[in-house]
Amino acid sequence: MGNRCFLAAFLTWSARRWLVAIGVAVGTYLFFGWSTAVLANPVFGREIPPTPWSPEVLLATAVLTGLLSATYVRNDGPALLRVGPVEPAPGTRTARAGAIGSLLAYLAIGCPVCNKLALLLLGTTGALNLYAPIQPYLGAIGIGLLAVALVVRLRGEISCATLAAARTTSTTAALTTEDILAGLAVSSPTPGERPRPDRAAEAPPADDA
Repeated sequence: MGNRCFLAAFLTWSARRWLVAIGVAVGTYLFFGWSTAVLANPVFGREIPPTPWSPEVLLATAVLTGLLSATYVRNDGPALLRVGPVEPAPGTRTARAGAIGSLLAYLAIGCPVCNKLALLLLGTTGALNLYAPIQPYLGAIGIGLLAVALVVRLRGEISCATLAAARTTSTTAALTTEDILAGLAVSSPTPGERPRPDRAAEAPPADDA
């Protein structure tokens, strides 16, 4: 049975990881969006307007790329759920899958007649008739590769057993000093009050018949 608790790994992420994830996501979004002119800018342009689904593919690619990149950063520091420092696994295959996924998504949102390689191999007519129709599939495959790579990385960071142990530890640690003092106040007699003797101990022994 697969690890179904992998999404809980996000609760164990430190601030460092979240900063890396946000930074990479924003950088990917701007770089991909500007260079393909999905985001209008005065530097880059395109002869064919972006497809209606291009902004969604761009956003999903940026978010997944940021999250995947953060899994390669050492996880230590404050977090919502602590399981101890986690050294990132090398993950060569997942890194390769993520890179290929990002590249495919980038090709999916690009202008079909602005791709020099597509123009060289197919020409303008071929780029419009052959390359443009497969761009949605390139985007779907790219996002799929990024998502699978991210899930594999998260499953390798935490298991359901580790999650249950971390929750138990967090619950135990939630006992504050005030709780301890309150418990002592209840169990201890107030100043000036003598503890009540045990009635059973004070009772005289019964006479034997």
